Amino acid sequence: MESLSPNIFVNNMSETIEFYQSIGFSVVMTVPEAGNDFVWAMMINGNVTFMFQTFVSLGEELPEISRHNGASLLFYIKLPKIREFFELIKDKVTVFKGLDKTFYGATEFSILDNNHYVLTFAEDEE
Repeated sequence: MESLSPNIFVNNMSETIEFYQSIGFSVVMTVPEAGNDFVWAMMINGNVTFMFQTFVSLGEELPEISRHNGASLLFYIKLPKIREFFELIKDKVTVFKGLDKTFYGATEFSILDNNHYVLTFAEDEE
């Protein structure tokens, strides 16, 4: 295995792109390639890649996939300079859990994205 790039289903692609850009992600690819009615987008920040796809674009394919925002999962993202990143985004997002040193030594915080997915950011600070 070489990488994992989750494909996250969303209702509003424009809002999702705007949210992820606000926390430092960049759009690298969309379908269609131009315009504003994207049904799929790939965004990256460093070595982290997310793909987003609209529920509508699924049509009747894959009926097993829930058509609701959020999920019973959490995206755990490691990064350097967590305290700087927290200060940069804390007023732009819904902070689910503030900066905290865990019993296993990581400094973490969690936010909700615009689709109610939980993103936890972590750094193994000295």
